[in-house]
Amino acid sequence: MPSTPATRALGLAGSLGGITTTATTGAVLISVSRKWYDTLDKPRWASPTIAFAPAWSLVAASQAVGAWIAWREDDERDAIDVPAVSSYAVSVWLSLAWLLLFFGMRKPGIALINAVVLWVALSLTIAEFARRHRVAAALMLPSLFAVSYLGALNLSIWLRNRD
Repeated sequence: MPSTPATRALGLAGSLGGITTTATTGAVLISVSRKWYDTLDKPRWASPTIAFAPAWSLVAASQAVGAWIAWREDDERDAIDVPAVSSYAVSVWLSLAWLLLFFGMRKPGIALINAVVLWVALSLTIAEFARRHRVAAALMLPSLFAVSYLGALNLSIWLRNRD
């Protein structure tokens, strides 16, 4: 049986809350590691540190709304699409892991491996969401583009700063 409007609103709040927790953790890690990050040899196309928070906020909001739309589509069918929900959950956890590896542990090489796996997880999530709702899938695209950029930046930083 489909959920009530209140349950749907709570679902959106939960989706936004989960991704906000990940984004907030990232913001804390970035601010704590800012001096370290500023000392790294980075390519000219690297965005300034100050741009990370607003950019990731928009990406995270888009991702959370996309996940909520996909969940609502499942709700309309009175079913849960386990592959779609699972791939989304994995991508959120991998996003947090990348932040912890890169900024928290300061391990760009290991973070790069994580970024590749995250890119694959996001691609699978987009494909799974597209089976249910095209808008949900489209709202995940900014995340894929952001991870593509961060993966390239991560690779460049790793290559430039290896000991």
